[in-house]
Amino acid sequence: MNIPIDFESITAILNAAWQEGRNFLYEYEVYTLLACSGSETPPRCSFIPKNSRPLDHELTALPGDRTVLKIVSPNIVHKTEVGGVRIVKKEPNLIRSALRGMLYEVPENYTAWIRRYGEISSGPYQGLGGDALTTAISRDIKGVLQVQFIPSDSGNFGNELIVGLRATREFGTIITAGLGGTDTELYAEKFRKGQAIVAASTAMNHGHSFFQLFKKSISYQKLAGLTRGRRRIVTDEQLIECFDSFISMGNHYSSKNPRAPFIIEELEINPFAFSDYLMVPLDGMCRFSAPFSLGNSRPIGKIDNLLHPGSIGIIGVSLKRRNFGRIILDNILAQGFKPENIVVIRDGKRDVHRDDTRDGTGDVPRDDTKDGTGDAPRDDTRDGTGDAHRDDIMDGTGDVPRDDTKDGTSALNGITCVGSLSALGKKLDLLILAVGAAHLPDLVDDIIEFDLAFSVMLISGGMGETSGSKEMASRIMARIDNAHAAPGGGPIFLGANCMGVISNPGGYDTWFIPEEKLPKIRSEICHRSALISQSGAFMLHRIHQCPELKPAYMISMGNQNDLTLGDMLHYFKKSDNVDVIGVYAEGFNCLDGLWFCKAVREAILAGKEVVFYKAGRTVEGKAATSSHTASLAGDYMVCESCVKQAGAIVARSFSEFQDLLLLAENFHGKPIKGNRLAGLSGAGFEAVGMADSIRCDDFRMELAPLETETRFLIGKILKEKNLQELVTISNPLDINPAADDDAHARLIRVLADDPNVDAVVVSLSPMSPATRTLEFTKIKNLDINGYMPVDSSKIMPLNANEIMPADSNEIMPLNANEIMPVDSNEILPVDSNEIMSVDSNEILPVNTPPPLSPYDMNHEMSIKNLMMQLAGDVKKPIVAVVDGGRLYDPLRDALMDKGIPVFNVCDRAVAALSLYIQGRLAADCIRAGC
Repeated sequence: MNIPIDFESITAILNAAWQEGRNFLYEYEVYTLLACSGSETPPRCSFIPKNSRPLDHELTALPGDRTVLKIVSPNIVHKTEVGGVRIVKKEPNLIRSALRGMLYEVPENYTAWIRRYGEISSGPYQGLGGDALTTAISRDIKGVLQVQFIPSDSGNFGNELIVGLRATREFGTIITAGLGGTDTELYAEKFRKGQAIVAASTAMNHGHSFFQLFKKSISYQKLAGLTRGRRRIVTDEQLIECFDSFISMGNHYSSKNPRAPFIIEELEINPFAFSDYLMVPLDGMCRFSAPFSLGNSRPIGKIDNLLHPGSIGIIGVSLKRRNFGRIILDNILAQGFKPENIVVIRDGKRDVHRDDTRDGTGDVPRDDTKDGTGDAPRDDTRDGTGDAHRDDIMDGTGDVPRDDTKDGTSALNGITCVGSLSALGKKLDLLILAVGAAHLPDLVDDIIEFDLAFSVMLISGGMGETSGSKEMASRIMARIDNAHAAPGGGPIFLGANCMGVISNPGGYDTWFIPEEKLPKIRSEICHRSALISQSGAFMLHRIHQCPELKPAYMISMGNQNDLTLGDMLHYFKKSDNVDVIGVYAEGFNCLDGLWFCKAVREAILAGKEVVFYKAGRTVEGKAATSSHTASLAGDYMVCESCVKQAGAIVARSFSEFQDLLLLAENFHGKPIKGNRLAGLSGAGFEAVGMADSIRCDDFRMELAPLETETRFLIGKILKEKNLQELVTISNPLDINPAADDDAHARLIRVLADDPNVDAVVVSLSPMSPATRTLEFTKIKNLDINGYMPVDSSKIMPLNANEIMPADSNEIMPLNANEIMPVDSNEILPVDSNEIMSVDSNEILPVNTPPPLSPYDMNHEMSIKNLMMQLAGDVKKPIVAVVDGGRLYDPLRDALMDKGIPVFNVCDRAVAALSLYIQGRLAADCIRAGC
């Protein structure tokens, strides 16, 4: 929709206030701004300055028989609550009386308000109290705004609308809309998410797309007359026009617009009232600021050098012990990176162009001896004894020997070891700095100045995380940013305070976790996924607890001092190695949230999936003290809304993130057509649990209505298995613990073949005596008859000397009366016809292992093997539940190795599958342009 907005006039309004030293507009100026926006019908109004004496005809100039009076002050937000809004008859004397009363009563009321609600802790009145506070409030009152009274159709709940813009640091300008009026904050708090207030990025929306989001809210239901006993009071076209106007203004006066004359920090109308199909703003506020310049863009193409390096250099490797640098080196080698492409730089000191020779030639080693002979090692010990080698390790213990070999090699398994950065001789794809943060400023300067690497990994912690290191971090970041402005863009930096990268396609692992603490099966085939985490520890724990997640890339972002989450998403959105991207975020850099969301949208359009978790869910802008948009659309709400609208699947907990990533890795190639679920279980509580878990505030699944043919086939299988009297055919289907492996598999196939079913959740009844769900080694070596086979080689012979002689006194004599006589009539005669002949082919050789147990999961007809066949044949998603203890871990592992996601409990399985399917359907909708 093309709204004719007079940006020139709006800029003039903002500039006039700016010239007066104001970064805000008064309410009447906001109405003028709206009149220039081309979309609304602001009421007529007149400003009455304090101490002025308006004439009678001036007080009665506005139309109508009543008039609205509003106090005008830059610091009073809650006007209604302190008597700052009054409606009076349009008579000169009554208006004057109300004006005088407001100018005196409002300061006193606001003083009481501040005392009651504690709003004195910050702001312009901090530290004031009593008469001094009242005087300050009175001094700041500029006058009273007289506004045209317009009869409203908005007397009922839900008939007022709030619309606002807010500039956020992470996502740029946000538009919000929802239930308006004096109870807006209450609505936002008490209604479930997305019902009272909706929010979206102006950069990624227009009026129509935001309207589609708004249509899901209670506010729209009320305004459109869709609730019982209500009538429509505004058209869809009016709402779209309003939203489009706000979005256009938000994008024009945005930090993302390099030509923006000002930045609108906040513009809000609360409420819009409705009168005879007119949208009438009844209150408004606007804050703005001067524009600012953003940093230089990063050369993210060099992320390819970071993730697929041909050469790697490391500073911080100890030759004597396993410090962080040495563990990193060990893991790089263990992952298979070629030793000949690794170089260890022994000296992290700045010496690229340093000349320590006496004659200035720079070709002799520095003399650090006390006697000037130049033949003793440099003294870098803490005690000055000179008997320890230089300390270049991260913990400062000083036990790393300096390498003074003539050929530049060391004892590090033949890996090249050079004395300094100046001796590298070539530009590295990746340079890893595993040294203390204090060493970084000089190293970063030299790496940039002498163009030594395409990418750099900053393992070091303590950079910008404490008050003492913030200045150092700022200087390093400024140096890196300046390098990005130069031709070629300079190197990119990952970190600081990062755990590094595991890149299976790149063949290296820089995590500083010893192999003993985190054993890895490095030859495993990985999934086509990437896990990007701001916290290395989060990623470490998820992978250790959920080894079935096998991302091709695992990247610890750390502090994002240079490369950001958005940068990584922009790289992977077009990666040929990745279909699924998992992201754990704690916070975004300035405007990187918007950059991130744009990458998510482009990844979705490219056919990829993004699973996202944002830490800090409960921080909802609680510090905000006004009823403005800032407090309604809190930080997490904005983040979740923007990322979800971009197409990501948003997790609500750590375990849910783990579950969703598992489903995405295994189901990316499976088509999902709808949200109709079929459930199968061997226990009644699981069937009930499945039904209870298909809906919540964040998703809605449906239980699929089974086709007549499906019901017939189910009945046929149940009859064949003699279960027809025990099972009621329904969805979910409780098939009783007596159902064997074959029954499970056949019923799964029948459900999956039903055209009404989009996905199947099946509990495999692991403890049922009818199913084969145990690994043979877990069955205590019982053979098919329940006996433990005896290995004669393990029988310990008795030593005659160890035989204990029997004490005749302890021998119990037999009482003939206790011997039970045998009745010949009870002896069962042997029928020769019933004697089973032994087939010599069936005789087991002596060394043959005992027969399989009836519970062994490796049997060809076990549920494990039948499920594996189903997973290959059935195109629809099938999720398994193995609700049992550790005894059944081998079954879980075997199924997950074949691409079948397995959960421990059914409600978690249904919830995760439901959220995943909803996300997939939303992504399909984005790709379809709906």
